[in-house]
Amino acid sequence: MSRIEAVLFDIGETLINEGEIYGRWADWLGVPRHTFLTKLGAMLAAGGTAMDAFEHFRPGFDLAAEERRRAEAGVPNGFGPADLYPDVRDCLAGLRAQGLLVGAAGNQPVEAAEQFAALGLPMDMVGISDVWGVSKPDPEFFARCAAECGRPPAAILYVGDRIDNDVRPALAFGMQVAFLRRGPWGHIQRDEEALRRCAFVLDDLAALPELVAARNARRNP
Repeated sequence: MSRIEAVLFDIGETLINEGEIYGRWADWLGVPRHTFLTKLGAMLAAGGTAMDAFEHFRPGFDLAAEERRRAEAGVPNGFGPADLYPDVRDCLAGLRAQGLLVGAAGNQPVEAAEQFAALGLPMDMVGISDVWGVSKPDPEFFARCAAECGRPPAAILYVGDRIDNDVRPALAFGMQVAFLRRGPWGHIQRDEEALRRCAFVLDDLAALPELVAARNARRNP
């Protein structure tokens, strides 16, 4: 296995805690937060998506239209510094201290580019799916990641919380993968064979810099 030269992170539930984001959606829909989040989890466990939960509580739900209404009402959708997981900054600093290229690339709307930039994270590149015009799990998304990094896929570690959107497609593209077991998808989705192929399986990001350093120390320069 190649040395890790670049580490790319998914965004939602990897760097950004989306709990409050979904909570604000529940408030907007007039649904108790506990009810909304429980239904969301049940739908994900059954193979559904977050949009199925929105549709359940508001049939005919139109995401773009609802986002416009929220913005007009002064409660726009999105994330900010308070939504950043507390282990993120130290993890990024520890990886960059090793001379690694560090970035983020995830399925996010165009507006997320400005929101992410406002976090001031120490990163070399950021990829937003709706800016790139391609989303995970499309192989072209991971090809764009590799091109932006300027590294071969085998030298890139992709870190994500979803087996369907992160683990399987990144492995298929030839990247090394760290599965992060947090957020609803991280605890609901299961694929033991795919996880056995991961370089790391994590419960948080705190230990990642040390794990990467140890893995690279075992490889020839």
